Amino acid sequence: MKIGFIGIGNMGNSIIKGLITSNSVSENKISVYDINMKKSEELSKNYGINVLHNEKEVTENSDVIILSVKPDIYAEVLEKIKDSIEKDKIIVTIAAGISINYVENIIGANKKIVRTMPNTPAQVLEGMTAVVFNKNINENEKKMIFRLLNSFGKSVELDEKLIHAFTGISGSLPAYVYMFMEALSDAGVLEGIPRNMTYEIVAQTVKGSAQMLLQSEKHPGVLKDEVTSPGGTTIEAVKVLENGNFRGTVINAVNACVKKSKKMSEK
Repeated sequence: MKIGFIGIGNMGNSIIKGLITSNSVSENKISVYDINMKKSEELSKNYGINVLHNEKEVTENSDVIILSVKPDIYAEVLEKIKDSIEKDKIIVTIAAGISINYVENIIGANKKIVRTMPNTPAQVLEGMTAVVFNKNINENEKKMIFRLLNSFGKSVELDEKLIHAFTGISGSLPAYVYMFMEALSDAGVLEGIPRNMTYEIVAQTVKGSAQMLLQSEKHPGVLKDEVTSPGGTTIEAVKVLENGNFRGTVINAVNACVKKSKKMSEK
């Protein structure tokens, strides 16, 4: 299977790194094109992948074409490659706001299209990706796409109408987590712990907490209660977070993200 990337932004870069790190696709099976040739050549130097010269060349030399460009130029790119998309080629989108119907209206409803919403932890093989297939993708092709996506994390098939919610609670989630971790680190520095130590302490604790939730299958509220002793230190911190409307603020943030995602889809 040959995989081609048109555009290599942050998310495309993350997927390429994940694919190669997991050894799921050999370097000589991956091709890229980006208008910034310096960026393409740097990726080739780092990973040994192929650099091609335009969008059409990537399409003609790939079985799966991943569009890793900004949403505002999707139409332009699709117009350039639509005549090169043979019936067995699969187009994969990774941009917020780009619906399957939007792509079909440009390249044709008879083409194979997969809409995905990944996140940047794909770089460390811990990504989470939502997947939507159009009617032309058969079961074997679905399995192949899942193998591809699961090589750098986990993936889940969703109804397309739920992609906006997924964007709010997963696609954009790393940014919220990093803000939370940075704030915790600042608090540690305030109390006298060296900055480099706070990052390691906070990161490991967040990682361990997430792993506990996945492995224990306990409700997060139960796990929170297990840390919160009567009259102890944790409940004092929880009280401050509750008084500051911590949960409500998180919910409002996700809601704002979802609204923006829906607005971006109004094409």
